[in-house]
Amino acid sequence: MSLLSMTGFARAQGRFDRWAWTWEIRAVNGKGLDVRLRLPPGTDSLDQPARRLIGERATRGSVSATLNVETDGQAPAWRLNEPLLRQLLDLAASLDAPGVEPPRLDGLLALRGVLEPVAEAEEDPARRAAREAAHLTTLAEALDAFTAARAEEGTRLAHALRAHLDQIETLIRAARETEALRPESQRERLRRQVSDLLDALSERAGPDRAFDDRLAQELALLAIKTDVREELDRLDAHLASARALLDKGGPVGRRLEFLSQEFNREANTLCSKAQDPALTRIGLDLKVVIDQFREQILNIE
Repeated sequence: MSLLSMTGFARAQGRFDRWAWTWEIRAVNGKGLDVRLRLPPGTDSLDQPARRLIGERATRGSVSATLNVETDGQAPAWRLNEPLLRQLLDLAASLDAPGVEPPRLDGLLALRGVLEPVAEAEEDPARRAAREAAHLTTLAEALDAFTAARAEEGTRLAHALRAHLDQIETLIRAARETEALRPESQRERLRRQVSDLLDALSERAGPDRAFDDRLAQELALLAIKTDVREELDRLDAHLASARALLDKGGPVGRRLEFLSQEFNREANTLCSKAQDPALTRIGLDLKVVIDQFREQILNIE
């Protein structure tokens, strides 16, 4: 499976008898799936089937789907639902409160059900069901184009992410090859630390077992705190996991986001433990590339 971007746009047109319509689908990134439908009056029955179709194609992102309908190239004629309008006016009058303006007519007319399309109200039920099925068929066509657009963008994102992972791998290799991580350099650093401790011991007036144990513990801690090989090993493991997810494809955005956090955690630890300027620079470069990696991931489903 290929990666899918959470951003995309698609449009599809349909026709049934004297009805013509257009579906438009737009999407941007989001933490979860948020579907927003804009349907013209008289097509409320499409809401749940349309949401179900969209949910079958997208698992994350903010998706907006808009249906525009015309009749014979003209906007449909409208009929005023006078009983409902009068009921709303009476209700507004009964709730009159000081400082609150009465509702405007244009606001009441915008409420669902106050205006009804004439042709919609007079349409035969079987014909209406056939037209609604045609609406959903067009939506499925738009979703096919929408998925194709997201897959195309996902392919570009995958190339960018692999390039970032290659940079991370190069920096990990460079860190392993720094002077500070060479065995002879580590031995020299440890020798200096031991020499400093022995000098401290020689300045004492007499033997002190507790002091000796404490110095030994401090020496061990110093050796651990300055050893970044474990962080580099974990970075290698995260690198392999990220590449496996890219190869797998599909909705892997959340897991890649988690890995980017792990990458950043190890890079931070590497910088804090580094005792060598070259290693510190590599750690900072790692953080920059990891941040770029994370920004790209935010667009992946």
